[in-house]
Order: sequence, then structure tokens, then C-alpha cells
Amino acid sequence: MADPQALDEVVEFTSALIGIDTTNRGGGDCRERPAAEYAAERLAGAGLDPLLLERTPGRTNVVARIAGSDPSADALLVHGHLDVVPAEAADWSVHPFSGEVRDGVVWGRGAVDMKNMDAMILAVVRSWARQGLRPRRDLVLAFTADEEASAEDGSGFLADRHPELFEGCTEGIGECGAFTFHDGAGREIYPIAAGERGTAWLKLTARGRAGHGSKVNAENAVTRLAAAVTRIGEHEWPSRLTPTVRAALAELAALYGIDADFTDVDRLLDKVGPAARLVEATVRNSANPTMLDAGYKVNVIPGEAVAHVDGRCLPGCEEEFAATLDELTGPDVRWEFAHRETALQAPVDVPVFERMRAAVLEFAPGGHVVPYCMSGGTDAKQFSRLGITGYGFTPLKLPADLDHQALFHGVDERVPVEALHFGVRVLDRFLRTA
Repeated sequence: MADPQALDEVVEFTSALIGIDTTNRGGGDCRERPAAEYAAERLAGAGLDPLLLERTPGRTNVVARIAGSDPSADALLVHGHLDVVPAEAADWSVHPFSGEVRDGVVWGRGAVDMKNMDAMILAVVRSWARQGLRPRRDLVLAFTADEEASAEDGSGFLADRHPELFEGCTEGIGECGAFTFHDGAGREIYPIAAGERGTAWLKLTARGRAGHGSKVNAENAVTRLAAAVTRIGEHEWPSRLTPTVRAALAELAALYGIDADFTDVDRLLDKVGPAARLVEATVRNSANPTMLDAGYKVNVIPGEAVAHVDGRCLPGCEEEFAATLDELTGPDVRWEFAHRETALQAPVDVPVFERMRAAVLEFAPGGHVVPYCMSGGTDAKQFSRLGITGYGFTPLKLPADLDHQALFHGVDERVPVEALHFGVRVLDRFLRTA
């Protein structure tokens, strides 16, 4: 059991890590090293020998291994990222990098994404050191850079250049799962991620005939691009059920006492009410236009126009996604992958999932644990190159008036102190027995 000092330290560490600005603006504009050094110092204080690893100066990762009590058991990866997305201080109730603790809540960028998990890992392993405890399995702890961009300086670099550090790891946990989802009818649901849609960020390029803005031009690159972007944005993707999402819907249907009719997925989603939010983004592929770039003067028709699209693919649906993009863009617009990462699936009928379920229910006995698929992606994608099966498991017990999912990349990101305490207890229970 985590000791009382661990409950104090998880709050202290979350606040302190938030106060270290590790904003990742993309394109290499980030410096995680101060946060990495902070984590490494606390790991060293627990008797561990952390390694600080960089592909690019200042883009620092931390890796440490804890020897388990059962040398025959496979190792488990436990990972969290140190970088955060940008935050505009003027939009926030508190400064996003203050780490302020007010009225039982820790405020700031990274409070849920995901310096809270970094702090929980540190608090748990330090508690073990004080009590002389060891986990059953070897644990590899990884605190990564660059998750909020390409992961090239983070988990991608670790997986490609330092695979030996993860020797024996067959499974891993990271963001985002085991948080309280309130269904509005008094039920507390704890979704554990057992899959992720694949990342398919696209660049669209339309070419045409440059000319004077006052002249008729049937080969206007902006018009061609706008038409393609509109078709993509308005496209209705068909539903496709993966094993993870099917399992999620089956458990939700059982929870609500309804028939799990998979022949009409949208109708089934309607029947499970607010809980549909957990799966509705992962029953189909998606492609959302996000950026446009064209022209340099109002009276000049440019010869080229560019757009970017955030595409996400379900496992096994990559060919369908590409064929659909060919059709939607048409002959006058070329598309390519600007960034691409694989979709993931993890089994839910395995001992590690049941141990996660048991750890949550020990401290939330009235809760209901269900699997789900993440609509976005995490470092689990890069670690999957090493054969590591990834799960989202960042336990938090949250009040009904706090929308956990809306806090990711949102304004006034925050986490209750009691949620951090719950997370430490659950994480301690799971990691010792996993």
C-alpha cells in the first residue's frame, strides 16, 4: 500500500512539473530537459539509476528499470510524456504554468496530459523504496519527450536507438484510461484503453494556372483545393467495428440491459446514452480539415494551394481510407501522408487487463470497468515497434462536474488532489501485482 508520504509527494510533484514549462510547439521548439532532470533526481532518490537520453540537445528522455521479484516474468513498461501543448495565459483562470494548488485542485497545463501520471509513477516507486517493496515483474519506467508532436525525439528515438533498454517488455501502460466517466444516471464507468486509431495527417496540394485576379480562370488552385476540402469535411464515413470497440459496446450494452445489436451501430450508440461518448469517435475513420495556405496578394490567383487534414484510421481500415481520399480529392488535388503512425489493438481477455480492472475496483467498488479505443494516439504507437502491447491506464477518480476529456488540450486544465491520491493507490496496487 502506498504510504502517506506518497500522497503528499504526488501533489508536490504534479505541481512542480507543471511549473516547468515544457511547451511543445512542434518543429523542434521544446526543451524537456529541466523536467527530465527533475524526474531523474526523484528516481535517484528512490535508489534507481536513471538514464538521460537525447537525440537532440535539450529534448531529454529518462529511462530506469526496477528489478521484479519474479525473474521468470515478462517486464512491464510504464511510460508518461514530459511535454505539453501550448497554453495562452490570458485565456486561463490561473497561469497555466503556475502549478497552483487551490481548493483541493492542482491547476495548470499538464495536470491531466500528463504530468499527473509522471508524478504518480515517481510517488509510487519512492514509496516502495521507503517500505522495501518490489513489484512482481521488472518495470521499465520511461519519461519521454516530444509526444505532443512527432515523437521523433521521444519514444520513437528510444524505440529505434535504444531497444535494449526495453528488453523483456511485453506489455505497457500509459495514457489515457481508468478515469471516472459519469453517465448522468449515477453510474461511474472506468474505461481502460485497449486500442488506438492510427494517425494519418495529410497534406493536400492543388495546382492550377496563376493569373490576374480580375480574369476568368477555370484552373484556379484555390477553388480546386476548397472543393476537395469541402468534400472531405462533409464525407460521412461508414461504421467499422474493431474487436476493442465491439467489446466496449458489448459491455456497455450489458451494463444498460439492452441488446447489443451490432447491425445498426448508430442506433446502439443512441441506446447507451451519454456513455456513447466513450466510443462514438472510434466506430469509423475520420478526416478533419485543419489548415489552409494559399496566395500572397488579393489580386493574384496563385498557382498552388495547400491544405492539411487530420486523418485517423481504425485498425484494418487503412486501404479503405486511402481509396476514399483518392475519390474525395479528385484529379486536380494531390494528397500525401505528412505524418503516419499505425493503429493499435490490445486484447482484453488477458490477465493484465483483469489485474487493471481489479485494481480500479478495489478503490472504486461501485464502478464499472470497460475497454475502449482511443480516438487519438500516444507513445504506445512507437513502443509497439518493439512488440510491446499498449494499454491506457492513468487512474483518476473524478467528480461528476469535471469533464476529463474536455481538459485535454483545453483551457483551465486541472486535476483534483483526491484524484491523484486515488491514482497513486490504484497504480501501486496494479504495479505490485501485474
